[in-house]
Order: sequence, then C-alpha cells, then structure tokens
Amino acid sequence: MKTPYQVIKKPLITEKTTNLREENKFTLIVDRNATKSDIRQAAEGLFDIKGKILKVNTVLVHGKTKGQLMRSNRGRRPDIKKAIITVEAGIDIQLFESI
Repeated sequence: MKTPYQVIKKPLITEKTTNLREENKFTLIVDRNATKSDIRQAAEGLFDIKGKILKVNTVLVHGKTKGQLMRSNRGRRPDIKKAIITVEAGIDIQLFESI
C-alpha cells in the first residue's frame, strides 16, 4: 500500500480551482494509478478530515506537445491525474488556507 505522500503529489492552484473552493471543492494532483478510495484515505489522513469527504472525482489530463514547428526536437509534457475532493460545508484544509 502507498503512503499518503505517494498518492497525493501537490495541490493544483489555478483561478478555476480557487473559485471551486467556494463550493467546498479542493483540487489535487495525484498518482496516475491511485483509485478514488486511495485518494479518499490519503486526504483524510493528511488533512485530518476523517469522514467529512462527500465525493471524489478524478480526471486524466493528457500532456501537451511543445516545441518548434519546423524542428524535429518536439517535447511532451507529462500526463497527470487530477482529483477534485468535495468536503462538507465549513471544512477548510490548512494547505489551501494560506494561499
């Protein structure tokens, strides 16, 4: 079994995810092989919100191809998996409060 730090890699902070925090939704970048139950257990353990997670949604985001148009050395950004965690009203996660 993976540790919570191996499942949850980092928070995703964008304008859209900041607006989602008003709806009690927090967005994280997680391991690509993590299941929804793994993500739920890791979030409950890391953020001390045992039993207060209502829903976990996941999205696979494919990486972009980047580089020069006429050159053969084109690179590719990695694929990531996002998890959107919905918690009960009034619950704040310490990691997101300082931002």
